[in-house]
Amino acid sequence: MDFFADVFHSIYDYITSETLWMTVGKTILKMVAIILVAFVLKHLGNKVINTVFRDKKKSRIKLTTNRREQTLKNLSKNILSYLIMFLATMMILDAFNIPIKTMLAGAGIAGLAIGFGAQSLVSDIIAGFFIIFEDQFSVGDYIETGEIEGDVEIIGLRTTKLRSYYGQTYVIPNGKIDIVTNYSASNGFAMVEVNVPYETDIMNIEKIISNVLTTLPYKYEIFVGEPEINGLQALELSNYVMRIRAETLPVMQWAGGRLIRKEVKENLFEQGIDIPSPRIVFSSKDDHKKSDYREVQQQG
Repeated sequence: MDFFADVFHSIYDYITSETLWMTVGKTILKMVAIILVAFVLKHLGNKVINTVFRDKKKSRIKLTTNRREQTLKNLSKNILSYLIMFLATMMILDAFNIPIKTMLAGAGIAGLAIGFGAQSLVSDIIAGFFIIFEDQFSVGDYIETGEIEGDVEIIGLRTTKLRSYYGQTYVIPNGKIDIVTNYSASNGFAMVEVNVPYETDIMNIEKIISNVLTTLPYKYEIFVGEPEINGLQALELSNYVMRIRAETLPVMQWAGGRLIRKEVKENLFEQGIDIPSPRIVFSSKDDHKKSDYREVQQQG
């Protein structure tokens, strides 16, 4: 019993000693100070980054596009946050008298072993660097990769976030982004096919459609130049097909196609030309019998 009593008194004396609580108090104060300084440095760093890119926007010389500037700004903020968090964590561990050098040495050895199992992570980070610095696409671009397409919301070192037309958010590892179609990189082309009945004069139809296409660049700013007729595209059962090709601003080709269909349809209807619909001819055996009977009567 004396042994346990001595141990209890020793623990009690240690817990209630002034030295322990002074050490704990100093450590907590150091930790709080480190966290506050980290938040201040992050806030100031973000302000500096915003100022740098804001000054670039005011400059007359444009070295990068606005979307690429937004991408680089977000990336710079992410790198700054990771760096400050890493340094703050190391300083807090040092405040608790944890041997950082030993941990880093052990982490280096463990990192070699983990690295073989984290090849996909390394691949994602490397691919992220190439995406950003080769300017394959930027924040705000509309892209398609694989079976996924949407607006680029975030480009990180490991993942890229897309938001589709219907609102779904896709998070794609950068290493999985193989072939990319960037619709925002250049002007688009709207391809529209118009079905016209055979009963109409093809030359007259081309004239009507050409008059409509001439007015489109003045009515809608999304068109670059005057759309053109590519001519007769196909001969169907009840109609022939005219193809129209129009250059538009980036990502505006779908809207341009809708406007062309609307304008062409309205003008054709004003000229009394209906869009052809499928035709079905019904016949019955009774009709054939009646026609045969009439032919026999006429011959008789």
